[in-house]
Amino acid sequence: MKLLTQSIRERLLCNGSLSREYTEEGRTEPDFIPVVKLFTPDAACTWLLTELDPQDEDLAFGLCDLGLGFPELGYVRISELESVRGKLGLPVERDRHFFPGKRITVFADDARNAGSIRA
Repeated sequence: MKLLTQSIRERLLCNGSLSREYTEEGRTEPDFIPVVKLFTPDAACTWLLTELDPQDEDLAFGLCDLGLGFPELGYVRISELESVRGKLGLPVERDRHFFPGKRITVFADDARNAGSIRA
């Protein structure tokens, strides 16, 4: 399965462009709703991505949870996620049924309190 469909990629890039624009203008960055949820089916890793860097489309931003109890907002390379394998050798998958329902900062606060992403 492709991690990012064309539609998802376009939405992530749109958010990335908007975020860059806000930063360059000195405005507070938007608090996006996650566009996509990626996860390892045989490990406890989850990523909720909100944007792609328009100058480096392999670089994504979002909430990253490596299953160690310390989820955090940060950057991850899509190419790295495509190479990740869980305990049984299964690749990272896209959650086709993910419906975010809240902004990334709310997910981040909830995840920090719980020690993992609850989505």
